[in-house]
Amino acid sequence: MKKISTLLMLFAVAMLPLAFSSCEDQEIGSTLEGTWEGNTYIYSEYDGQMYASTRTQIYFETDVFKFKEGGGYWVDYYRDHPWDSRRNYVASKIRWRVSNGVIRIHFREDNYDIEIRDYRLNDNRFEGTIYDGDRNIDFWLVHTSSPNWSDYDYYGYDYYGYGYGYAKGAPGTEVQQGEVKHMKRVFIPNK
Repeated sequence: MKKISTLLMLFAVAMLPLAFSSCEDQEIGSTLEGTWEGNTYIYSEYDGQMYASTRTQIYFETDVFKFKEGGGYWVDYYRDHPWDSRRNYVASKIRWRVSNGVIRIHFREDNYDIEIRDYRLNDNRFEGTIYDGDRNIDFWLVHTSSPNWSDYDYYGYDYYGYGYGYAKGAPGTEVQQGEVKHMKRVFIPNK
């Protein structure tokens, strides 16, 4: 009997770090919720030319049942670009998840993944390093708005079954989603 209780105690001690990690991941996910703007130093390749984004806007929508994952969108804005004159941005829907402190972002249209590690995050500022394979890109963003849950407008459901939309009160989140044809987003390491 003593051997069984010792094994149960060892099992409980072994599971303790997982419980704390999950709580930390939920705290990170909760802090991410909302719209962030700044510079991610992203380039887009179009017709063999590279164009630097002037700013990036990322909207993290948190899954209210898990808090450490969700959906949203990533929008890069450009100046002096040759594509569609009515649209100065490239927008992508994203799915994101926090696991052991690492933020993984999946660009749905491009079927492309990045990781964010080595970051500092609080209610106002989000800065750190994006890892794209063997490339590391530093970024900085500021928190510009949080969802207005009393005025939330859903316009669809993604393939995971979660609704996606935008908070009407969040400035700039009314962006139409879409992709410029023959466009490829490129993360170029900081010099």
